[in-house]
Amino acid sequence: MNAAPWRTTAEFEAGWDEIRRAPKDEGAIELIVRRPAVDQREVLAEGRLDVAEGLVGDNWRARGSRSMPDGSADPEMQLNVMSARAVALVAPARERWSLAGDQLFLDLDLSVANLPAGTRLALGEAIVEVTAPAHTGCAKFAARFGREALAFVNSPAGKALRLRGLNARVIKSGAIRTGDRVRKLAL
Repeated sequence: MNAAPWRTTAEFEAGWDEIRRAPKDEGAIELIVRRPAVDQREVLAEGRLDVAEGLVGDNWRARGSRSMPDGSADPEMQLNVMSARAVALVAPARERWSLAGDQLFLDLDLSVANLPAGTRLALGEAIVEVTAPAHTGCAKFAARFGREALAFVNSPAGKALRLRGLNARVIKSGAIRTGDRVRKLAL
């Protein structure tokens, strides 16, 4: 599943307008992906977001984080959320979206200007809060989608639009389903 032609910088540049057309206040959950173990993906029609566990069945807690002094899971990085429009540009074949490593793919403007840290989103029955830590592309992202994709998402404009995604934490547990509405809540 990793062998696919990579897009070029010119193809990425041609996608800016479509990414910028993402809805600002209300969108949809396009894909839910659970990561039961490192480099494993399960695409879900529905899942449960939990205040303590993140996406139930995901390895976030067990995997831990280098950002924490004791190696425990970072609560500010409980969920990784990526723009469905950005991932569609990076990985046109929908079955490759899960390789990005994020749990949620939303059709919503994830930009820093639209969703500053502290913004809350209602997703299905759950509520999540955007957190401050940056979510950036890494060597795994480049290996899966190409160096030009990594440069695109990590460019100054890409970072402002959060093309690689954002981090969030669950503040109200609840069920979520592919196709559920996503609403930005007032700060």
